Amino acid sequence: MTAELVRGQNHPLSDTRLEIRISAGGPIVAGATLGDADGRVTGADRVAHPASHRLPGLEVSRQAAADHRLAVDLDALPESAHRVHVLLALPDGAGGPARFGAMAAPFIAVTGLDGAEVASYTITDLDSESAVVALELYRRQGAWKVRAVGQGYAGGLAAMLLDQGLADAAELARVINEAVSRGMARSVAPPPPHLPGGESGTRRTAQAEGAPDPAPAPPEPAPAGGPVSYRHPGRQTTAPPDPAPVVPPAQPGQSAPPVAGDATGWTMNERLYNQVWGMFEDLARSAAAYRSAVDFADSRLEQELDKALADPRTRVGPAADAAREEARARRTSLVEQARAVLDRDLAQLVAESEVVEHALPPAFARWDSPVWQGYQVPLETPMALRVGDLHLPERTDLTIPMLVRLPLERGLWVDSGRSSGGEAAMVDSDELRRRAMATAVLHAARMLAVYPVGDFTVHVIDPAGSAGAALAPLLQSGALREPPAAGAQGVSGVLARLTQRVDLVQMAIRSGAVDSLPPDLDTAEQLLIVNDFPHGFDDRAVTQLRYLADEGPSVGVHLMMVADREDARAYGPVLDPLWRALLRITPVQDDHLADPWVGHTWTYDPPRVPAGSDVVRQVLWQVGQARQAYGI
Repeated sequence: MTAELVRGQNHPLSDTRLEIRISAGGPIVAGATLGDADGRVTGADRVAHPASHRLPGLEVSRQAAADHRLAVDLDALPESAHRVHVLLALPDGAGGPARFGAMAAPFIAVTGLDGAEVASYTITDLDSESAVVALELYRRQGAWKVRAVGQGYAGGLAAMLLDQGLADAAELARVINEAVSRGMARSVAPPPPHLPGGESGTRRTAQAEGAPDPAPAPPEPAPAGGPVSYRHPGRQTTAPPDPAPVVPPAQPGQSAPPVAGDATGWTMNERLYNQVWGMFEDLARSAAAYRSAVDFADSRLEQELDKALADPRTRVGPAADAAREEARARRTSLVEQARAVLDRDLAQLVAESEVVEHALPPAFARWDSPVWQGYQVPLETPMALRVGDLHLPERTDLTIPMLVRLPLERGLWVDSGRSSGGEAAMVDSDELRRRAMATAVLHAARMLAVYPVGDFTVHVIDPAGSAGAALAPLLQSGALREPPAAGAQGVSGVLARLTQRVDLVQMAIRSGAVDSLPPDLDTAEQLLIVNDFPHGFDDRAVTQLRYLADEGPSVGVHLMMVADREDARAYGPVLDPLWRALLRITPVQDDHLADPWVGHTWTYDPPRVPAGSDVVRQVLWQVGQARQAYGI
């Protein structure tokens, strides 16, 4: 069965001799680069292109065309080649579209030598880009995989090659475009007109001597048996080149349109991750500059008013009133200038956010993202996970995804108690507890969905059995391996197994004897969800929870507690280290997060599923089906 990839998704390759088939809506240039372990292309001799179409284990087309077939022999590649990037570009001066957004989306298929498709990818969401990295074949632990990339470049071939580390990218791009131009001239040139009376010989002589071509003679019937030309003498057989676009002069402060993945990184997911946190830093910096400007304006106004009031001669009267009005006007002008700069920065961030949000993979995406409609169980663990959104009061509709790296370095505490947010004041305590457990299930569902099959296991402790409704999606889909542990005996049993697993793995790592772990030990990442803490927990269970929170993350055991801290006051300060070890999130909006960089108080917005959507159940059903197929 063919794996229909989406951007960022990968698929294993069982064969080493492959054919890559490319179809586009018009003539394009196809090439490939050989990268080292870091994805860097060390020289022009590592680029297969129309002017140099063969490399060891790699052969590409020699001219622009709407359809291409690239031959790849992974076993024949140089030992230092760890990555093969398949490149597509629009030829310069060919009279066709100047950007991929003006043509049909290119389609890429990786097939075996028998023609059977292994994986396919349709490159969508291209606009102003004239070059794109379509696919990446990469070697991981001795095995080859294919990844759908779809990274476009508005700067064309030169920008794409430069981004891959090629120092002389501009020169190589020129060589490629010249070779393509020559190839297209050979392939589309019309047949020469029939020149009667021996004029063809005159034409050859004139060309040989460097003289201009003579004017074509009027058409005459071709002699019997001679070549027939169906070309009308007054008709142009090739499309005229597009007129040069009229580019308006750049305005001060004007920036280029945003592009998803416009950040550093060797993979699209890494670029998107870095871009998201770059947006977070830009928003924090812009808001800090605006607030600083307002503080300065207020301080200056206060000083000017104090100065006016300090002199009894200018304290009252028309002159004093005019001075105060001027001071207030200066303050208003300063604030308006600062707000204009902030609005400009926020508008740019909003535009970038809209572009980036649609390109995020499932691990980073909202539950209402279309990426879930094409969800497939992944084969690799993502680098990060979305746990909610963040925004500042300067513009509440500009939300930045809150991403945390995987594996989790800290557990999560979903606070089911009262918070400082305005939304919490309108919800009673029972509803807060219900929402807290539902939020925990959403986080668990996303983790199950973005980990490969068998690489993530969820356990639930529900002493009083109050979370049955919230846990229904996990139980009905089969994504939850065991039913929730209830009662004191169930709580102690789960905690004993997980603490024993932490001890065994720690000892095996310290002694360098990982191979000696018991064969029945589940080495997958573990997540323990604890509901209604501290109800049903004795002192021993509390000690085990603290141990799991401190030692578990380093060996793949993570904790997610659904609890109200007020309910744990009876334990005194003994639980303070537990709470400090966890990242507090809320089931409703709350202003409880502060960054240490500029000290902003950020509003946290928990993950939400659109009303009436069944996306979580559908995703968990696929996870459950995959687990059954693997016998898990």
